[in-house]
Amino acid sequence: MPIENMEEQGLEKNPNLELPQIKFLLSMREYQNNKELAAKLLEAIEAENMAPFYEIVCKDLGWAVDNNLLQKMKTNNAEKLAQLDAAIEDAEQNLGEMEVRESNLRKAEFLCRIGDKDSALSAFRKTYDKTVSLGHRLDIVFHNIRIGLFYIDHDLITKNIEKAKSLIEEGGDWDRRNRLKVYQGLYSIAIRDFKAAATYFLDTVSTFTSYELMDYTTFVRYTVYIAMIALPRNELRDKVCLVSL
Repeated sequence: MPIENMEEQGLEKNPNLELPQIKFLLSMREYQNNKELAAKLLEAIEAENMAPFYEIVCKDLGWAVDNNLLQKMKTNNAEKLAQLDAAIEDAEQNLGEMEVRESNLRKAEFLCRIGDKDSALSAFRKTYDKTVSLGHRLDIVFHNIRIGLFYIDHDLITKNIEKAKSLIEEGGDWDRRNRLKVYQGLYSIAIRDFKAAATYFLDTVSTFTSYELMDYTTFVRYTVYIAMIALPRNELRDKVCLVSL
């Protein structure tokens, strides 16, 4: 187990991967009328002015669109985007390359936060092209993987996992190498490759820092469940039962 909870020092939970999980539950017959879950999802959408995601949710779940709410969120987003674009223009005219990159990154992160998938990916590509540091390039690739996980976009996930592997071979640091394994493990669960998921998760259970994906308690729970499914009894005993997770 990690010596201390470093969640506050980890990457931002952007996008918030809890939201598609709630949306999925609300699509199931036994939860579709669950007012608590619906309220939790709507509250999160309103808190971040997630107008694009709200439209997807309403379409997929058959919710009636609250046009007043939608317009309010769109107005707030337009104002924020105008500020971000102005900051980019100012950086390009008056500041250095680092400030230009940072201003573009802030715009990309904002677009991701509100659920504007295509615009976010475009902005991250632009930011990536302005990024020199290998570590910062990897952080953008990880962000793209999270967007893929948020929307269950298999092509986006697999392409960026391969890109991350290639960058790490160029000299990625210890933390990012371990982070990639967690991302690979989570995606392996999504595609039901439980053996691979167990391998990735067990390799990182003592070094976990990927709090942008889930908290540590959830990670350990997933690790145990997947190991029970995927491992033979002798490996389960040696790698899980006899080890303090």
